[in-house]
Amino acid sequence: MPSLLEPLTAIAEQYVWFLHLERRMSLDIDLGPLQVHLYSRAVFLTYVTAAILGLAGIAVLVSRKRELIQKWRTWVLIAPAAGLPMLIGQGTTAALAAALAVVAVFEYARLVKLRRADTCVLVTLAALYPLAAWLRPSLLHVAPIVVLLCAVPSVLGGDVENGATRAAFTAFGSVWICWSLSHLVMVWPGAFLLCFAVAATDVAAWCGGKGLRHMAWARRPLSPLSPNKTVGGLVGAIIGAFLILTLLGTVSIGLLFAVSIGGVFGDLLESMLKRQAQVKDAGDWLPGFGGLLDRIDSLLLVLPLAYFLG
Repeated sequence: MPSLLEPLTAIAEQYVWFLHLERRMSLDIDLGPLQVHLYSRAVFLTYVTAAILGLAGIAVLVSRKRELIQKWRTWVLIAPAAGLPMLIGQGTTAALAAALAVVAVFEYARLVKLRRADTCVLVTLAALYPLAAWLRPSLLHVAPIVVLLCAVPSVLGGDVENGATRAAFTAFGSVWICWSLSHLVMVWPGAFLLCFAVAATDVAAWCGGKGLRHMAWARRPLSPLSPNKTVGGLVGAIIGAFLILTLLGTVSIGLLFAVSIGGVFGDLLESMLKRQAQVKDAGDWLPGFGGLLDRIDSLLLVLPLAYFLG
């Protein structure tokens, strides 16, 4: 027994040592008026992101698969566009969350066929929730009341035939998109770290689904909503989340659950809406991904879960 415990203890000690390594790095840029001097964890994340994008670029070019190359190009654009606001501060993170929420709301409104009045309510909440998260986070506690107030357009319009359905879809969108994305501000300064972990876990889930497909148990779909979301993909997501959170030095049971399970379930949630709307993607303006909702569906559930559990 001692001979077995000794190597396990050694591995555990090495893991703890790696987990607690210093992950703050420096960035010094002096180009005339442009002067940047940073020493933070954000710089480490920037270097890791650039390295992974570089290695992924080599891999997809070698594969010569057009779809993968297209997705990689989109990621090269997404990384700085989303990463820089989150690295600058809470105010810019709130602006990013609001912008994402507004675009996502319009895609969601098309999916569930919301009327203009209901869409206007969601667009307003898409801007107000991140603003509240930045300036007065306690206002997010009124979300249950806001859910009820989403029925106002249907009630005032006297919509007997579709009023309840409209109110339900508007209320769901207010929580799923607007309220959830406001937590991008609530988890700051770890917002970029969390988004990075979710993106990497999505890739790990895809690899798990593909790599384990020769095993019968791994091919079992998690839900009839999406045959491509399998048990193997879930296993890949859990392993991938554990590895990436370890690399980032921020692993915990709560965060591991939020990133892996929350991400997979968030993807299935959007699949349900797309199945109902009988469409493949929520949009078509993001090459390789479809719409914005298709890209952030995992994040929408992960953000509040990470805030409360992580």
